[in-house]
Amino acid sequence: MLRSMMQVYVKGSAEAVQLYQKAFDAKLVSEYKNDDGSYMHAELDVFGQILALSESIEEKSITGNTMQFCLHFGEANKGLVEKAFKVLEQDAHILIPLGPCFYSSCMVSFIDKFGVNWCIFA
Repeated sequence: MLRSMMQVYVKGSAEAVQLYQKAFDAKLVSEYKNDDGSYMHAELDVFGQILALSESIEEKSITGNTMQFCLHFGEANKGLVEKAFKVLEQDAHILIPLGPCFYSSCMVSFIDKFGVNWCIFA
């Protein structure tokens, strides 16, 4: 296997790429755009992990297969958790508010404005 990556399909892929770049200081390493400016495929380097995004062409979201992107930054990087959440919290549905839990001094779980389920913790 050459690599693995996280792939997400969203409505508003161009906005999502910009927001995730800001939230995670991510570098856009690959992009293939559709004629309307949305992404057929984009890859972001998120601290050495690839987050791939594509514009969703489904009229209705697919249910029954719940996925969550979990990013574990380590205790020394609590600020990265706080920064990412600050960028992504607008219009998000908060599942577990930012704060300590039994396995981390700083974690948050939420579904962002694009419908992506995140768990981010130090």
